[in-house]
Amino acid sequence: MSEPLPRFLCDVMLARFARYLRAAGYDAALAANTAADRDILRQATEEGRWLLTVDRKIQEHKAALGRLVLLPHASLDGQARELQEHFAMDWTGHAFSRCILDNAPLEALKDAEMGQVPEDVRHSGEPLMRCPGCGRVYWRGSHYRRMMGRLRRWQEGVWL
Repeated sequence: MSEPLPRFLCDVMLARFARYLRAAGYDAALAANTAADRDILRQATEEGRWLLTVDRKIQEHKAALGRLVLLPHASLDGQARELQEHFAMDWTGHAFSRCILDNAPLEALKDAEMGQVPEDVRHSGEPLMRCPGCGRVYWRGSHYRRMMGRLRRWQEGVWL
């Protein structure tokens, strides 16, 4: 049996990176914008998550020991490369199985919901997914192709 995927809590400075983690299929929660460091660390511990942050000061807390991964103030590629050094990340194996906005696992779109999808997409044969939380519908359009291209580069160890 394979190990479960690591779960993450991203500080607000990593909101864009959290979207890519979700696109890769990782459970990546986002810390509240106004949360104090101790509250963020408590949340990570209580929820069994690794805290991803660019805030060097938070590592001074005792509670951060063994729970924190400090990422660089860098490009998405630089942050992904650093995370890859800490975890055996599978960037494409579970791709687009979570909502990139609210982190919920996606479900197959029901026939009754097909009216939310453009006509050409409905007949494309592509898988159509829906977030049960926010209702957003996902298909393999240009946004998918752009994000998936980056995830594939990361999977291959290509960091721009």
